[in-house]
Amino acid sequence: MNPRYPIGPAVALALVLCGNVPTAWAHEIPAFARKYKVSCNLCHNPFPTLTEFGETFAGNGFRFAASEEPRDTINTGDELLQLARDIPLAIRLDAYVRAYTDGDVATDFQSPYNLKILTGGTISNKLSYYLYFFLFERGEVGGIEDAFIQVNDVGGAPFDVAVGQFQVSDPMFKRELRLEYQDYAVYRARVGLQPADLTYDRGVMAVADVGNFTLTGEIVNGNGKGEAEPNRRLDNDPFKSLFGHATANLGPYLRVGGMGYWGRQEGAPDEISPLVENTVWMVGADATISAGAVELNAQYIHREDDAPTFSASEETARVDGGFAELLVRPPQSRWYLVGLYNLVHSDRPLLNVRLGGPSGLERYETITGGVGYLARTNFRLLGEFTWDMEQDQTRWTLGLVTAF
Repeated sequence: MNPRYPIGPAVALALVLCGNVPTAWAHEIPAFARKYKVSCNLCHNPFPTLTEFGETFAGNGFRFAASEEPRDTINTGDELLQLARDIPLAIRLDAYVRAYTDGDVATDFQSPYNLKILTGGTISNKLSYYLYFFLFERGEVGGIEDAFIQVNDVGGAPFDVAVGQFQVSDPMFKRELRLEYQDYAVYRARVGLQPADLTYDRGVMAVADVGNFTLTGEIVNGNGKGEAEPNRRLDNDPFKSLFGHATANLGPYLRVGGMGYWGRQEGAPDEISPLVENTVWMVGADATISAGAVELNAQYIHREDDAPTFSASEETARVDGGFAELLVRPPQSRWYLVGLYNLVHSDRPLLNVRLGGPSGLERYETITGGVGYLARTNFRLLGEFTWDMEQDQTRWTLGLVTAF
């Protein structure tokens, strides 16, 4: 498989490689370091951003080589059981201090902000798994986010499949691997009462290499990762949503991609109103320009919902948005620089684009700049500044991210 865009959520596991080798699948955890006795910087620069090797490792199902047999297994005498000697576990901790200025100044100790326990590994030479659990997420138990089973090289072809819970947007840019505190707002944006966006959902993802292209297809519930209905169904309507993405490398420095999403949800604005169907579709483009220490990422998405509040007599809601991200990572340096511009606008109040909940505004525009330093290979310090142009508010963030 082309390692640049394998099954997205699995990228979270490659950072599990933290140990002593010099300088979408990975998170910022060192469980595989203890297994393979290698360093985080074999797969990350800096963590959680992936190196080319880290992308390959994740695309192989968390193996150094495709179809490699599981290591450190117990001899049970059962040819069909390759049982790991130990369950790989790791912890990630994020802690921040933030300041907000919009005429007045307010400060907030967000320490800890996130605390995760992660595990993943191989089941056979083609089967692997990954999941993580939020022990603490912004003041409460967050529960499961990524959780899936991955099958590599189905039928001996360059064709991989993952089944479970993952982020719809992972084949484009992976939110869990960004260096900034500030999020990719367009992936979270939605309007009305319908639940679909491009973050977490449950379903099936398939990735195939066809010539110079990497093709990704997804079938998901379309209603996110919320709780089950009283009837124990996790999908709250009879419909499924479809996502597709194609990407190609055009020379050594440029990658371009295109996406499409189509889905339908059924709902009502209250318990006594009749059910109404909302059809949602999206199209977009993404690109990466990479030259040495400098990388520029860009995303654009157009979205339309014909009944976002599940009312039979409403006009189509339109959302347009995207982001541009600049990363500067000098070779052999422990310092890095980041820049992120977010713009999302709609003809309805936008939901979920601001960290912290609904904004009530029809436009979201921010500029972020930051600097980071690797105090240790698995201990990263960061400072970040964001200007929210719509609210005329500045936000300052100092923090640390570590995994062990």
